[in-house]
Amino acid sequence: MGVTKTDLYPQKQNQLAVWLKVLAHPARLAILQYIINQKTCICNDLVDELGLAQATISQHLKELKSIGIIKGSIEGKSVCYCIEQAVWKELQKEFNSFFNQDVQVNECC
Repeated sequence: MGVTKTDLYPQKQNQLAVWLKVLAHPARLAILQYIINQKTCICNDLVDELGLAQATISQHLKELKSIGIIKGSIEGKSVCYCIEQAVWKELQKEFNSFFNQDVQVNECC
């Protein structure tokens, strides 16, 4: 079997790419921003707040959970979500490390 393209890159680059891919949707950013602004776990508020269908929101929540940035708990018939602090801090650290690299300005471009 051949080498997959991700095997060509270090684990850190692959992980960063996965995070960026999941976060690269405006609805997912809106969900995260809403949860952050509530300063508490949210339960079933997203449909009214974001104007998206429940199925659409569920899919976006699933993607965010896949990278561990949110966590959920079941309370009766509702699921409550909040930011996973450890993953949030790890994302901040890795993104800052990537974007804080010095870039040389070349006059050729």
